[in-house]
Amino acid sequence: MPRLRAELPPQDPDHSPGSAGRPSGGRSGDRLIDRCSDVGQALAESLGGIVAAVPADARGTVGLARHLAVDKVLVSRVLKALRTGDPIAVLHHLPGPEPLRRLVRAAQSAGIGQALVAAADTAVQRFDLLVREETGDRSTLDAILSGLVPAARVGFELRRKQAAYRAMSQLKGVTARLNVASVLLHPGSDPNRIDVVWIFGTLGIQRLRAGVPIKFASRRLGPETAPRAPRTLRGEPVDAATGLSHLRLDEYCSTPVPELLVQRAGDVLHYTLADEGFGPRSAVDLVFAEVNRNEIDRWAAAAPNAHGRERRTYFFAEVPIPTEALLFDVYSHEAIFGGREPELSVYDTALEGIASPNDPGRDIDRLDTSESIATIPLGAGAAPSSDAPVYATLVADVCARLGWSLERFRGWRTRIDYPMYGSQVTLSFAPPPAPTSAPSPADDAT
Repeated sequence: MPRLRAELPPQDPDHSPGSAGRPSGGRSGDRLIDRCSDVGQALAESLGGIVAAVPADARGTVGLARHLAVDKVLVSRVLKALRTGDPIAVLHHLPGPEPLRRLVRAAQSAGIGQALVAAADTAVQRFDLLVREETGDRSTLDAILSGLVPAARVGFELRRKQAAYRAMSQLKGVTARLNVASVLLHPGSDPNRIDVVWIFGTLGIQRLRAGVPIKFASRRLGPETAPRAPRTLRGEPVDAATGLSHLRLDEYCSTPVPELLVQRAGDVLHYTLADEGFGPRSAVDLVFAEVNRNEIDRWAAAAPNAHGRERRTYFFAEVPIPTEALLFDVYSHEAIFGGREPELSVYDTALEGIASPNDPGRDIDRLDTSESIATIPLGAGAAPSSDAPVYATLVADVCARLGWSLERFRGWRTRIDYPMYGSQVTLSFAPPPAPTSAPSPADDAT
């Protein structure tokens, strides 16, 4: 195996000096990275030496497992780690110290040279000490290493998010298969405003315990002075009893159609799912749409806001219940943002509640995650979703009922497996400056 570094200096098993080119003896984080790099280097070289010592035709997974008389899964993990070529990545991908000890003992029994076996045994001891002295357990070490190995981060986050989802769903007593939050943006009848239409869907939602409340919310944050006036696709006020039957999109819901209750508190609408029992047989699909005409400003503010920051237009999806996946789409008419691209932010709302990207005080609450945005080109229509086969039809149907041409929209999608309960997923745009003469509503029709 090629060496990962020109020379590995002698080291005490209990205390690793800093790696070449890195400061040592400084901050604890720097020292830990140095130690991880050194231990990963020693493991790569010593284990690589063992692999190189077996016959050439036995260096694959099956051949090496047979030659050393060990588990193929263990051999596969070791070979995968050695192929990464980076000490930190090697350390991240290797199994724990105890499986590696089995491998070293097997190498000794197979007649591998004593010097190679001793070097590998020493490297494994250093690995064990690293875990026990620096992090206490392998899981914590993996959390640290995942931030240093980009290729490993997505898998690490997914496994931890899945574990958190399982725990929170049991603690909260509710779970869902998919949470859909899609927003359609269109020039309003007021040329200086934007119509905002939300499509909310929660599929496979079920209570795990009797009587657990299931609530969603829609809200508007910002400097708007006029109260919100949400309506159904038929134009009926949402908080009127006659409007509730048309707020829900029954053809996309499960049968019998789940009952939805609405309560208004200022500019926030709270939607509560009526008690439909609990357990797997109680699972329902709920889909509804909310129309907000002339809801928000279309143009960039003439001056920075009170925080000294240029105002961004933003839309967000909350994670109010533990769910297996979040599908968050923003579809914008071509006349609104032009070629501007959104920025993705994921916020922790535990302490301060819903966050605005226009408030620099909330930057500290942004979560460092590996989530990303996928672009839906202009004219492509609604992007299909394997999570919900009827999704594209649903979005096209809503546009048709509003008289909007979906071909004039472009979109952005953020799909998250096991989104963190209590987080806020936000897409924000830098709005264009106001034109010298505002366009008439007819210019932006359909």
